[in-house]
Amino acid sequence: MLAARSILVTGGSRGIGLAVARALAAGPRRELALVLAARDGETLAAAKLEVERVGAGHGPLRVCCVEMDVADAASVATGMQAAAEFCGPLDALVLSAGVAESAPLHKTSDELLERTLAVNLWGVFRPLRAALPEMVARGFGRIVAVASIASLTGASYVAAYTASKHAVLGLVRAAAVEYGGKGITVNAVCPGYVDTDMTRRSLGRIAAKTGLSAEQALDRILARVPQRRLVKPEEVAAAVAFLLDEGAASVNGAALPLDGGELAG
Repeated sequence: MLAARSILVTGGSRGIGLAVARALAAGPRRELALVLAARDGETLAAAKLEVERVGAGHGPLRVCCVEMDVADAASVATGMQAAAEFCGPLDALVLSAGVAESAPLHKTSDELLERTLAVNLWGVFRPLRAALPEMVARGFGRIVAVASIASLTGASYVAAYTASKHAVLGLVRAAAVEYGGKGITVNAVCPGYVDTDMTRRSLGRIAAKTGLSAEQALDRILARVPQRRLVKPEEVAAAVAFLLDEGAASVNGAALPLDGGELAG
């Protein structure tokens, strides 16, 4: 059973974020208010309809769309205020907005690094910072950041992405220690390559730069994965739902790999 009744999901209009919203709406829960946050209002509206559809018959559900650019401080502040006006103080955050660009380290521009940090790190830090005072006051909160196996290891051609995801995991661990005694848990899920539009774009860039086909690029990536397949968004969503469950109250500061065994090799 979900421990939280009001949850904000960033990156909630597609990919992992949308899969999380669907899982929360359709899973074991009580009354639930879901706030889907993303930049594109049209995609958000479609996501809202889908989440409402899958959640029908599973208990009272309210879904709100908030246009939020997590890389922009003013947009985050406005979006967090809109979320609070819709559902009151937030019980939980699922911070899944992210970007991934590739380049050799010596060709990684300042702009690429800044753009990646703006979304992947600041996009976690600002919503988290905004939600914490109310969580501390009420003595309850559940926070899950969608990190990456790039939080746990290094990889070629993704220095900016890897740096940003290492920083996210550091932030998660620091917050877990600082707020663990105040009824708040802070955890990360660390998926490998997930079957999403972002991964397909990454495969396209690899193919363009190497001369491989998209299928060959995928085969090269999966050669490192014992299960020889991409992670499903629904599998990441199930892990997030577990961390928001009443039974996960003692899980704090964790980094849960979802990589098909890649890091075990």
